[in-house]
Amino acid sequence: MIRSLPRALAAGAFLALSAGLAAAQQAKVTFVLTNDIYQMSEEKGRGGMARLAAIVKAEKAKGGTVLFVHAGDTWSPCLLCGFDQGAHMVALFNEFPPDIFVPGNHEFDFGKDTYAKRRAEAKFPFLAANLRGPDGQPLPGHEDRRIVDAGGVKVGIMGIALESTPNISSTGDLKFAPEIETIRAQAKALKDEGADLVVAVTHTDRATDFRIVEQGLVDILLTGHDHDLRLFYDGKRVMAESGEDAEYVVVVETDVTVQTQNNRRTATWHPNFRIIDTASVTPDPAVAEKVKAYEAELSKELDVALGTTSVELDTRTASVRTKETNFGNLVADAVRASTGADAAIVNGGGIRGNKTYAAGATLSRRDVLTELPFGNATVMTELKGADLKAALENGFAQIETPSGRFPQISGLVVEVDRSKPAGSRVVSVKVGGEPLDEAKIYKVGTADFMLRGGDGYVALTRGTPKIAGTDGKLIAGEVMAHIRKLGTVSPGTENRIVIR
Repeated sequence: MIRSLPRALAAGAFLALSAGLAAAQQAKVTFVLTNDIYQMSEEKGRGGMARLAAIVKAEKAKGGTVLFVHAGDTWSPCLLCGFDQGAHMVALFNEFPPDIFVPGNHEFDFGKDTYAKRRAEAKFPFLAANLRGPDGQPLPGHEDRRIVDAGGVKVGIMGIALESTPNISSTGDLKFAPEIETIRAQAKALKDEGADLVVAVTHTDRATDFRIVEQGLVDILLTGHDHDLRLFYDGKRVMAESGEDAEYVVVVETDVTVQTQNNRRTATWHPNFRIIDTASVTPDPAVAEKVKAYEAELSKELDVALGTTSVELDTRTASVRTKETNFGNLVADAVRASTGADAAIVNGGGIRGNKTYAAGATLSRRDVLTELPFGNATVMTELKGADLKAALENGFAQIETPSGRFPQISGLVVEVDRSKPAGSRVVSVKVGGEPLDEAKIYKVGTADFMLRGGDGYVALTRGTPKIAGTDGKLIAGEVMAHIRKLGTVSPGTENRIVIR
């Protein structure tokens, strides 16, 4: 028979068991994540800054701890960015400022000084623990990390920039430390400072993202750079990315409980996910009005003259899809110059004006955008000569019928025998005046669409990208810059492509 404990003894036992045990603290922390936003206006009813503003304002209106974080890339590339170096994107974000902003590689496209100017205009905090000045010190207006108090629950947040930014943008003498080592050190610092939940907002590539998660460096990883719409949760770690241009916005709601016993805090947490399709969102009217004003400004900018042509330029569809053209040469030359490549290939189907420009005509920004409307970016890959030849074979595979895959080239001289079967029509290739060496590695500039295998250019995917699609600049913008630099253009057809 079990006898009950005397009341006093039972009370003492309860007090002994509960000694040092404080009441649990609970909080809901909501993260609204964006990354890689280049377009201020919606596209086909999705994305754009006005719809994003509406989402952020609606989430914050719910109350509680709501953190709007941007994981990098928004000042470039875009058409208006080429004219104001991203100032309009900063001004629009100031209307609904992020709680955390991590600079992406494109924030440095216009150089170190312009980056500092845009940062000074921003009314939101910049976090980048691995970004330092030439003296090794943090840049003005930047933080490594911060702790947010969410009703007694401490949320530690760090920012991490892309380590390879100096290789793909214009950072000057700024220094970017390794991502993994920095995250490990910052996570320890945050925990030492009492963080219950450790969050990294990063502009890092997919491989690095997976390493961060696999090594268990943080609780929540909110990332950008790859333009993926992605959610991952393995019961311990969260990884999220929101695609691009705010077409879809990932919301991570985190329920956190912190228990303190004997001065030791233990946190348990559980995430809930929402993906907001911005097609279902009514644009914020105030931001929409500002976007409209910027679009009007852009329209005026597009009617600005770039230069003149001393020769007739041919962009007719029947030409750019069947033979070498002088306008195709102009575009390919601009891509090769922009990327520093040995050779460049662009698809004739990317040139859409279907017209001729008379000798002596003035070329405007609008003309270039009309010719190159797709928003393709410059990329550069290191490719074996055999794969470069295979890419050219693809370009001539449908020579019997006008095709968008037909190549316009720079730095190359190609001889083609149309009587041979597809796949074996390229008789000879010269790169920089020298015969192609199939074992040699060449730097090849092209469009991001083609680097992904578009128009059948699968051979281009076999190389090692040095300037990837998320790192390049708008081809239209580079052609504009090329014409402006020359002042007067006079491209010819130079027997770069000889079809027999």
